[in-house]
Amino acid sequence: MVDLGIIGLERSGKTLFFNAVTGRSVAVGGFAGGKPNVGVAHVPDPRLDAVAQIVQPKKKTYAEVRWVDYPAGFGAGAPGAQFLAELAGMDALVHVVRGFEDPAVPHPLESVDAARDLESLDLELAFVDLALIERRLERIAAEERSVRAAERGALARDRTLLLRLRQQLEGGTPVRAIALDDDERRQLAQYQFVTRVPLLPVLNIGEDDVGRGAELEAAFDAAGSAQNAPAVALCARLEAEVASLEPEEAAEFRAGLGLEGQPPLDRAIRTAYEALGLITFFTAGDTECRAWALPRGESALAAAGRVHSDIERGFIRAEVAGWQDLLDAGSYANMRSQGRLRTEGKTYEVQDGDVINVLFNV
Repeated sequence: MVDLGIIGLERSGKTLFFNAVTGRSVAVGGFAGGKPNVGVAHVPDPRLDAVAQIVQPKKKTYAEVRWVDYPAGFGAGAPGAQFLAELAGMDALVHVVRGFEDPAVPHPLESVDAARDLESLDLELAFVDLALIERRLERIAAEERSVRAAERGALARDRTLLLRLRQQLEGGTPVRAIALDDDERRQLAQYQFVTRVPLLPVLNIGEDDVGRGAELEAAFDAAGSAQNAPAVALCARLEAEVASLEPEEAAEFRAGLGLEGQPPLDRAIRTAYEALGLITFFTAGDTECRAWALPRGESALAAAGRVHSDIERGFIRAEVAGWQDLLDAGSYANMRSQGRLRTEGKTYEVQDGDVINVLFNV
């Protein structure tokens, strides 16, 4: 399961966004007991729906995302400060940035400026990482005085890397955008840097602007940081209302507003997948048709392991079909008779949209 943390300044609409993506009705600004809001939602994928129409399984299972909506602010004493370690462990952070005017909900900084708000929270997160670096540098200095000379080399390498990261962070570059070699990445595995986590900005716009989403995204990306994923513009209040409707009603509602194409919430999830380097493959049988997330570039053997460790252990070969090829053929039987069902080995690189059936023996 993919874990996505929702962050943002006060009154940005991030809890409305949480309600929209999870279908829940959490009170805005509640955070009962100081705990974040947590919800699980499936990843909409029309390809899975199409494959299921061909296979007609008893069960259809989408890939899932766990959404965690954190309290605003991450500086010393801020409500979200206690959750910093959790943030560093998220697969990606979704930063909801306010892009709407509403006199009834005044902006805490008195004016709406999405690019400024993005930079403001980015700066808060950078300060968190800088404080972590300073604490570690102090410990390294103390340890160097007490360890044997032969053990000082590793400490010196850590110090050199941390000093470079500090310089980059002070210059406005998050850890995720700093070029690192394999050894440095291994060194960083021991640290929980928040700015190393991929970040997806979501521009929360007003209902009157929903028809200008693409235009506002382009303007926001031009004014913001190129070190983050491309922004997705949506109206969280409107999307939270749509989330309570049946799919057919939601489609009619969108059509009535003149909104066509992929819904922005679906696009936000797809953008997060791309930022994480994830693809989706499918398994399809009489019992279940299911979508699975897998890092891009992984092998058929790794895909087998995602399904079950026994399948990975007893892997013989994989039968692979592109989802669109399966649709065009109309059935697995037709794929075989047309010679379009491929046989692949352990090292085959799984492609986005592959339908995979692994033959195995344990």
